[in-house]
Amino acid sequence: MVNSWERRDGGVSESGTCLFSAPAADRARELMAMLTDPGIRAVVPPWGGETAIDLLPLLDWDRLRTAEPTWFVGFSDVSTLLTPLTLLTGTATLHGNNLMDTPYAVPEGLLSWLDIAAAPQGHRFTQVPPRRHRSTGWDDYRAHPEVREYTLDAAGSWTRLDAVGDVEVEGRLIGGCIETLCNLTGTAYLDTSAFARAEAPEGLLVYVEAAEDDAFTICRNLHGMRLAGFFDRANAVLVGRTSAPDSASLTQHRAVLDALGPLNVPIIADVECGHVPPYLPIVNGARGRVVHTATRSALTQTLD
Repeated sequence: MVNSWERRDGGVSESGTCLFSAPAADRARELMAMLTDPGIRAVVPPWGGETAIDLLPLLDWDRLRTAEPTWFVGFSDVSTLLTPLTLLTGTATLHGNNLMDTPYAVPEGLLSWLDIAAAPQGHRFTQVPPRRHRSTGWDDYRAHPEVREYTLDAAGSWTRLDAVGDVEVEGRLIGGCIETLCNLTGTAYLDTSAFARAEAPEGLLVYVEAAEDDAFTICRNLHGMRLAGFFDRANAVLVGRTSAPDSASLTQHRAVLDALGPLNVPIIADVECGHVPPYLPIVNGARGRVVHTATRSALTQTLD
């Protein structure tokens, strides 16, 4: 795996916690082998990837550009690898469940990443908000390994932050987790403008989501990403629903609006593409069309 709970080289932190599954060079070779093996159709980490940034300079990007595409699936820290892979090679990646979340039943309105990965080229599919999400916590897989249903005990749908009015906009989809991608902005690994020039002259639909950082940290990170040009070609921004904490004088919604309001594009929040179950899988590199009105919200993706 890219990262795991155990460290094969025996190293531990001062607190005794295992940090990595192997040295970076070994993990990079393992990932390269999986992504370039025609017999492997999908690479789906269970969890992990906290320091996946150390793999980026060790990957053979020229080889990845010419390899037969293999689905790379995940979210959160795995965004560190998914998003650069699409930007640098043009290969679609799938921001969706990690492996440990895959057995859950998918609520009405959404699709499993398995359905998307099995679809043919040119397939078009639409997902709509299920209007239910999880309010807090995670299931204890060790105590209840048989769990197959999310506890979706809170109501809510998408929210437009920047203005009032209907939204209907298109563009190539790209994005990921704020806490990991913010460390790549301004580098060759996250050049969305170059990607747009080569692959998306129509512009981008950029999605971002906060995992756990407080509102002021998210605000600063998004400001930095905007100043580095990450959102320059965005026709709209989708923001994942989050359970990350508000600050005393700044909510997560206001943090996004403060940082991204100057873009003057639609900003739609509380989309199911973050750390709050259930999950709306998004294909990096797919053509997207988002609709948000008083009566309907939907994201349509085309696998071309």
